[in-house]
Amino acid sequence: MAKTRPSYHCGLDAAVDVVGGKWKPLILWALHDGGTLRFGVLKRRVPEVSEKMLIQQLRELESDGVVHREVYREVPPRVEYSLTALGTSLNAALEPLGMWGESFMAEIIANKTRDDDAA
Repeated sequence: MAKTRPSYHCGLDAAVDVVGGKWKPLILWALHDGGTLRFGVLKRRVPEVSEKMLIQQLRELESDGVVHREVYREVPPRVEYSLTALGTSLNAALEPLGMWGESFMAEIIANKTRDDDAA
């Protein structure tokens, strides 16, 4: 079955398609900080993600060409994940967003807490 070619309206649309969701940016950042990581190490770096969701998100990132998956034919099998050149460039684009989040984290938390208290 042939894949449907996505239709994007702008570059941000394409970027959000690749990095969208709660876990993908955190997975990319863990790989940025850690280089090549085995699944278990990656799971510990993103501790809140379930194993099922981590597998799903890694598959999507691999399909999008930002994560490389290397399987070593050993017993037991060893699988390692790393960023591709595309993934490294995506992390560079995410860095200013992370810096913005660090700068305004207290304000974001206060706003969310205020909204929760008002509900």
